[in-house]
Amino acid sequence: MENNLKILPKSIELEQAVLGALLVDYSNVGETLELLNHEVFTDPRHQEVFKSIYRVFNDSKPIDVLIIVEDLTANKKIKKAGGYGYVIELTQKIASSAHIEHHSRVLMQKYMQRSIIKMSTAFLQNAYKEDVDVFELSDKAYSFLNEISEFIIKKNEVKFEEIVTQVKEKAVRIYKGEVTPGLLTPISKLSSNTGGWRDGELIILAARPGMGKTAFALKCASYLANMSIPTAFFCLEMSNETLVSRVISMEAKVPIEKFNKKGLGPDDEKVVSVFEKRIKDMPFYIDDTTSLSIEQLQIKAKRLKSTYDIKILFVDYLQLMSSSVIKGNREQEISKISRGLKTIAKDLKIPVIALSQLSRAVETRGGSKRPLLSDLRESGAIEQDADMVGFLYRPEYYGMDEWDDDERSSCVGEAEIIIAKNRNGGLVRVRMNFEGEFTLFSDIENNQNEIREELLKIEPNEAFGI
Repeated sequence: MENNLKILPKSIELEQAVLGALLVDYSNVGETLELLNHEVFTDPRHQEVFKSIYRVFNDSKPIDVLIIVEDLTANKKIKKAGGYGYVIELTQKIASSAHIEHHSRVLMQKYMQRSIIKMSTAFLQNAYKEDVDVFELSDKAYSFLNEISEFIIKKNEVKFEEIVTQVKEKAVRIYKGEVTPGLLTPISKLSSNTGGWRDGELIILAARPGMGKTAFALKCASYLANMSIPTAFFCLEMSNETLVSRVISMEAKVPIEKFNKKGLGPDDEKVVSVFEKRIKDMPFYIDDTTSLSIEQLQIKAKRLKSTYDIKILFVDYLQLMSSSVIKGNREQEISKISRGLKTIAKDLKIPVIALSQLSRAVETRGGSKRPLLSDLRESGAIEQDADMVGFLYRPEYYGMDEWDDDERSSCVGEAEIIIAKNRNGGLVRVRMNFEGEFTLFSDIENNQNEIREELLKIEPNEAFGI
């Protein structure tokens, strides 16, 4: 009968060889300690010897067998280490310390094998449980595999002078217009003043309901997708169909009410058909999962990155999200969500744009009603984790017809984005056009009235040579 019980991967001989090499050749200690830890060793005696070597090295003392025996004795660990005779015996297990790096890497690989076997068994046992949170379990599996991979691929330090050269060369390329600091926004002054959406950053776009948060985010997303930049958009509030109709409305200049109330006439149908041909290969990925947890989003984002290599991710909106780990305390849950969004940005090296609600304090305030950082709902964690915070503001929404800082300037059909926090740049206020009929934000100088007329001149089968 076949025995299905298997012994976990290990090598006592290699463990002895590595420890023996450390005891006879001090020059190898620094690099080996950076590579290994005591858990790599399976024999409890070897773990104690390794921990002793680590202690002595951190105390800046020379290392040899007598000093290690002294340390083990002083810390009352000599018996656990196998006794004086066994520690001496370790030095006799090697002929040379020349292969210690190779031996160390083999030990590390065996440690990884054991870790994967143990964790896989634990995941399998939890997966059988009826009450298991599968999204939390999946996220833990992703995290474990990332951590175990990073253990064997150590990050090497880089000399300061090398980083200086990289920073200088990138700055010169930015000056020459060869690259941009971040992904461009559809508002030219916003891009030039902030540098755009940067990789690894969490950007919060906040406003009161009805200001146009989703419309502005959709315009930013479709603008990038139109440039063939893979873009992901998670919307917890609207359906896929509603989002797509909004994109068509703003891009093709077809009133939004024709998609949900009046319907499309012949001319509108022709414009939409031409637009449909133009965007058929646009790398724009929409997810309208309503009850989305931060743990689910992290899994979905990693899959989108690996499958489509997304360059930016939008979330509409933060307060509709939840956490499957933290329940009850909303402040802690929001903190978990905002930190999770920042982690996605850093891990995937992409900008994450999260929309957020503002508190009602804006409505009760007199004057211009421009939002402040303190108006963010559950603002503490959100403000702390965000690299950039921008507010959308339309005075016309509050019945005003002139800008408060320029009585000669009409605010009708205009909006403002206020950058109230920016870790990597200055604070700025940028004005934009806003056409409610198409839920469209655009450059203040840009006239897009010709778009519809141009689309009407094109036959649907001529769009992009189709």
